[in-house]
Amino acid sequence: MTYSANACHSARAIPRARFRLLSFVTNRLALLHQRRSLKALDARALDDIGISRRDALQEAGRSVWDAPESWKD
Repeated sequence: MTYSANACHSARAIPRARFRLLSFVTNRLALLHQRRSLKALDARALDDIGISRRDALQEAGRSVWDAPESWKD
């Protein structure tokens, strides 16, 4: 039995696509968790990281689809 180069390439494309999808979902879930954690911080913790309550709530209210630019590469 012989395989063409295209058939081999197609077989590898499926796992790569699944990996990209899994990576996408994992990143969005992590972002959701981070934003919820940010919202839960008390005033002292927010002061320690240099973020106002208003900024924290604004960031926490953003959609998980609204990811940082560095994630969109």
